[in-house]
Amino acid sequence: MKLAIFLPNWIGDVVMATPALRAVRNRFPAAEIVGVMRPYVADVLAGTGLLDRSLFYNPRGNVAEQRGWTFVRSLRAEKLDAALLLTNSLRTGWLAWLSGASRRIGMARDLRGLLLTDRVLPRLRSIPHPVMDEYLRLAEVLGCSANRYPIELAVQSEDVSRLDEFWNSVAAARHTSVASLRNRYVCLNTGGAFGAAKNWPKQYFAQLAHQIAETGKTVLVVCGPSERDDARWIASAANHASVLSLADARLSIGLTKAAIQGSDLLVTTDSGPRHFAAAFGVPVITLFGPTHIEWSETRYDKSEHLQLKLACGPCQQRECPLKHHRCMQDLSVETVFESVQRQLRLSEARRPAA
Repeated sequence: MKLAIFLPNWIGDVVMATPALRAVRNRFPAAEIVGVMRPYVADVLAGTGLLDRSLFYNPRGNVAEQRGWTFVRSLRAEKLDAALLLTNSLRTGWLAWLSGASRRIGMARDLRGLLLTDRVLPRLRSIPHPVMDEYLRLAEVLGCSANRYPIELAVQSEDVSRLDEFWNSVAAARHTSVASLRNRYVCLNTGGAFGAAKNWPKQYFAQLAHQIAETGKTVLVVCGPSERDDARWIASAANHASVLSLADARLSIGLTKAAIQGSDLLVTTDSGPRHFAAAFGVPVITLFGPTHIEWSETRYDKSEHLQLKLACGPCQQRECPLKHHRCMQDLSVETVFESVQRQLRLSEARRPAA
């Protein structure tokens, strides 16, 4: 059997799809599973073994093989038995139909039901519900178990080596030991591709970093390529030798995974890397602004969600329509720092006695 799984475009959604991918892998251990995805999300699943191969699709990219009819021909050449769509777009429904797959399973929304053989009725968009559960509903149509598998990711040896390079370079520059820097550190993840409304003010992150560093912890600000400047600014504005950033490192999703895996705690906006913590058993505090918690709920028992109750939210808008951004502006550093202290105490209590 050869099965294509069309993966979501967002990093966080790909992570939340891993329980469904595990369900498919366990149901069809001998099948060849091909992931159809945007190139930038491949690093998310690297090393998990959930997919056998990847087929990159980028309709607005510069690589001809990843778009248009050239891509369709590659898809048809796979001679697929089934296509499982974890996406909602009409375009991916059309691609699945063009692939020639005899079974095409997906959510029947926006007329794409006409392109599917197995149609799953979506829940009402007006009622927030975990997207992770929707992915599992789709996998069940293939006969997969309804069990809720945990989120899973992997860190590869090259990711660990790249993180080691970072720690070693900082230690050499400061004439100190690597252990003194990386022993029980806290990660801050400040960005998000959704839009500016998800961002907690960077000056707040700098103040929080300083307060955490004052407790004796190292603070490491992780970032993506578009967030380098903010990460540098936060590390500088924190004005503490124990606050560092990855802004000048060779960035990758793998490096971010390795950094979060090795940390004691992650403090993050509601963005993709927040879900890395669950994969590695790391406690996480997520700062929610305009987005509804329930959409990305994973029921991870070491997570704490902080969100202010406001009459205007959660509005699900990329930019604050009222221009005050109170959902994030009014979430104080003191409130977040109290949560940090609480989570670190819980983490210490969970550590086995030496």
